[in-house]
Amino acid sequence: MKTRLLLTLVPLTLGMASCGGPSSDPAKEITLTDAIGRELKIIPGSYKKVVCIGAGALRLYSYVGDANLLSGVEDIENMNAEGRPAMFDNAARPYVMANKDTYNTLPSCGKGGPQAQAAEAEKILSCKPDIVISEYEDVDKENALQEQLGVPVVTMRYGNGHSDFYNSLEILGKVFGKEDRAKALIDFDKAENKKIEDLTANIPESERKNTYICGLGSWGTTNALMTAQDYRPLNLVHANNIVTGLPKSGIQAIDQEKFESLAPKMDVMIFDAAAVKNIQGKDFDFSSCKAFTTGEVYLEMAYNAYFTNAEISLINTWFIGKSLYPSIFADIDIETKANEITEMFNGKELYGEIKAMKMSYGGYQKIANPTEFFK
Repeated sequence: MKTRLLLTLVPLTLGMASCGGPSSDPAKEITLTDAIGRELKIIPGSYKKVVCIGAGALRLYSYVGDANLLSGVEDIENMNAEGRPAMFDNAARPYVMANKDTYNTLPSCGKGGPQAQAAEAEKILSCKPDIVISEYEDVDKENALQEQLGVPVVTMRYGNGHSDFYNSLEILGKVFGKEDRAKALIDFDKAENKKIEDLTANIPESERKNTYICGLGSWGTTNALMTAQDYRPLNLVHANNIVTGLPKSGIQAIDQEKFESLAPKMDVMIFDAAAVKNIQGKDFDFSSCKAFTTGEVYLEMAYNAYFTNAEISLINTWFIGKSLYPSIFADIDIETKANEITEMFNGKELYGEIKAMKMSYGGYQKIANPTEFFK
């Protein structure tokens, strides 16, 4: 059900009808439905002071919008902020890498981070935004925040599928007059997905490798038992995800007994870099895993760091395809592909920086000696 909240408090930059100019033309005002069904009146392309709040909001904005319009960022996004949450300091977040020179000079609009579960209205107001992009998905709280701030609060969402991601990009395109940019990015992502699906679609069932994706989830809780039976990159490369029959979709832990029953059938193991710090030195027994004895153990980059790095998720998919089926992906160089994707999403080739991060552990790789690596 859609919640109607048509804004009546108009920010100063939008309410200067007597001064003339493009923003005073009522014909340009539209009613927009945000990603959680709230209806807002906005004037596309008119906003000059932007604040983004909540996990992933600034990332989504960075894919479409102009960093120079930001009037504040959360402390977690500003490497110079005193007392900032530091849990992702050694993890790759390409949007931060691409825009750090801007983010590091902006005032605080709130603490941010996984422990911050509410918007900080006073700090937001101190940044004097004329629009807020939010990833807090509670309708009532978003409506109340909008009333308090007196400017549009447009809510994004990632959701569990790519449709929510694409929808959020389209909404941002409309709000900031960047429809062409949003469409180009969506078309690029869809085309990359289709290339991967097409390359692997005709692999005979007998040649599809049983694959275990290991260590998904948040940085604080993930371990070798955290996995997913519906991991999108495995679906796109038509791999045989060895994990099935779980009670729900999404990332979850399997029990030790189930892991041990699957271990002899694991042709390939893909470790997410987010889990490495929680596995190294923990004496987890991988000796029964087939992939450890055959040397088919790989490291993908952590795609979750203050929500989903969409570009890293896409690079991971190419990497998994190449790892499972090297002959089919023989002409794909992962470093080149990673730079192509980060340039499209972030405006810069960033794989060198991604690889150099402490918690990237050297970047995409086939782990030469997995027993020693996780020792």
